[in-house]
Amino acid sequence: MVNEKTNNMKAKVLSAIIISIVISSCAIRKSEPLTGKVVDTKNDIHLRQGEVLYMTYCYKCHPMGEGGLGPALNSLNVPMFVKRFQVRHGLGVMPYFKKDQISKKDLHDITAYMSALKKL
Repeated sequence: MVNEKTNNMKAKVLSAIIISIVISSCAIRKSEPLTGKVVDTKNDIHLRQGEVLYMTYCYKCHPMGEGGLGPALNSLNVPMFVKRFQVRHGLGVMPYFKKDQISKKDLHDITAYMSALKKL
């Protein structure tokens, strides 16, 4: 009887752990569902380079321009020079990127890609 109670308790604890893991791994999306649209980078070398750089430096916090650790970029209606300034100087939890990390040309390619993302 004690063995049966122990097994019953273990099953309840295991069930509670599994349910907790499942519930905590669900993320709430704060924007429209992904539509499958992508930026066409085939014919524009600057957009292609901007995409690669965006995925390298920005995607971790701003996935596809949406909010993540950082805010959504697609909904920000600020001029690109303001975004470039923020990349250079950082703000809050956002790190800054020096010119030896992201060149001026690369930064312009990133902002071109961000503009294309916003149009989707």
